[in-house]
Amino acid sequence: MEQLTPRQIVAELDKYIIGQKDAKRAVAIALRNRWRRQRLPDDLRDEVAPKNIIMIGPTGVGKTEIARRLAKLVDAPFIKVEASKYTEVGYVGRDVESMVRDLTALAVDMVKEEKTKSVQERARELAEERLLDLLLPVGRVATMPGVEPTSDASVITSTAETREKLRTRLREGKLDDRTVELEVKDRGTPMVEIFSNSGIEEMDINVKEMLGNLMPQRGKRRKVKVREAQRILAQEEGDKLIDIDEVRSEAVRRVEDSGIVFLDEIDKIAGRESSHGPDVSRQGVQRDLLPIVEGCTVTTKYGMVRTDHVLFIAAGAFHTTKPSDLIPELQGRFPLRVELASLTQDDFVRILTEPRNALIRQYVALLETEEVKLDFSEDAVQEIAAIASTVNQATENIGARRLYTILERLLEEISFEAPAMKGARVDINAAYVRERLQEIVKNEDLSRYIL
Repeated sequence: MEQLTPRQIVAELDKYIIGQKDAKRAVAIALRNRWRRQRLPDDLRDEVAPKNIIMIGPTGVGKTEIARRLAKLVDAPFIKVEASKYTEVGYVGRDVESMVRDLTALAVDMVKEEKTKSVQERARELAEERLLDLLLPVGRVATMPGVEPTSDASVITSTAETREKLRTRLREGKLDDRTVELEVKDRGTPMVEIFSNSGIEEMDINVKEMLGNLMPQRGKRRKVKVREAQRILAQEEGDKLIDIDEVRSEAVRRVEDSGIVFLDEIDKIAGRESSHGPDVSRQGVQRDLLPIVEGCTVTTKYGMVRTDHVLFIAAGAFHTTKPSDLIPELQGRFPLRVELASLTQDDFVRILTEPRNALIRQYVALLETEEVKLDFSEDAVQEIAAIASTVNQATENIGARRLYTILERLLEEISFEAPAMKGARVDINAAYVRERLQEIVKNEDLSRYIL
């Protein structure tokens, strides 16, 4: 983060997301403020609250992508949840604290993967030794054809020489198809199921773990290829080398200091005060969400997690509601609001060609695997963008996601016949695009179903 200034963060986001300058600047500042907070004195550090953000804009304009790329940029624990999936305590459904539990579980997996990579080489060495023990058990050399040891010393020498020859062949992959028998731990869990209610979703998992620890560890013998045995043994050795308690404490620290929760569809839980109907539950979710966003301690199976400095990025289209329809206390916890603009035809042209993960680049690469060369002309790109813009205006505006449906329809025939077209070159121009799509676009009812 020290090298990532707000300007550089925006530049990185620009590589994948077109437009939406205000939203990019807001998240870049919020991210940099986290780095600044870590350098404050201890007494002041805990007083600096994260500047949570509400992104307002129609679907398909880049709200989720901005948050996802942001988390990937700084390698922070990130989870995307939908506000409409939660219910207030007392209703059937998920409680809001489960988002923190899910974020913590994700952070544990992230840290464990990093630790596993750091011990990967040592784990591979230990796995290799165990595999050689399986391939050449002690004493086996004495009965091997052509080996007639006359003393214990010669047995040891012959074993060492044979072992090194086996090691060389193993590393060269010449033993990959040989079968070995090894003992693996039975990961089966006791047949106990707890039907959990809202708010105690972790109970069934904890009961299973507790009973699983009381039961003796059983092993079972499996016959596997050497290649698969190497992977299994390396994973077992890697698990032994990792301190799981250290992994969990590091994961909790990361969640507390750099966790990001992307709360999508927050407009679905916004609504004016009502004494009956679904509004009661929606406002209940807001009230349950308030302490999480404000900062509280949530119990997870990895320990207690404080949410005081978790960054919350909320997003919603707000077609029928507005941010002021949220309860005032929750509004106050999202001080930054940015509006994302609807995408224009020019934006679609840029989305198709400029980003590193540009859609046209993806389709060209996919068909290259079949040795089919796709060549999109500039007028074809303009025509695709024009059709996407037209269909969005005539039906539902789903933003850049419309480009996926149009390109799939456009290239459907080529994708189907590609295995039989090896070495072919296909030129996609405006005429080809019109030929494939114009009739569907003209028929509005048909375009609603197909595009």
